[in-house]
Amino acid sequence: MVSSLPPLLAIAAYSGTGKTTLLKQLIPLLKQQQIRIGLIKHTHHDMDVDTPGKDSYELRKVGASQTLVANDRRWALMTETPEQKPLDLAYLASRFDSSKVDLILVEGFKHEPISKIVLYREEVGKSLESMLDKYVIAVASDKKIEGIMHQLDINQPEEIAIFITQWLNKRGNK
Repeated sequence: MVSSLPPLLAIAAYSGTGKTTLLKQLIPLLKQQQIRIGLIKHTHHDMDVDTPGKDSYELRKVGASQTLVANDRRWALMTETPEQKPLDLAYLASRFDSSKVDLILVEGFKHEPISKIVLYREEVGKSLESMLDKYVIAVASDKKIEGIMHQLDINQPEEIAIFITQWLNKRGNK
């Protein structure tokens, strides 16, 4: 990956573990530490961020391959990818303005070769071992797991935010 990109940190887990719930708690805590957060969320569902009936939606649907919708408060770029190539996380991250982001949190992308915190709840009924690889920097769980070097309490977002802040500081990015 290009070195000018902000660091990427995946929050990886099986569906139903609480990735989005945790991120909704973590982002404000990291923001309190003056860390500017970008977010890439992977979804397995078809999605549309534009509204049928709006001009931008209609123009995109008739063939514009990229549509940028903007006002004084925000802008969004929608890009059609009909060839359905696999997602390229580095490319997606490169779309961020690195002068405005200190850290890009990535929800999902559990098999990407980037640093990640794995979330684990036994009641989800899936194996933790299948989530572990050399990029895992910590496991956040609701029970003690033997053999995990950096274990965090999934129900303590403040603890996870402190860990992320320390990780980012060690990298020299904040």
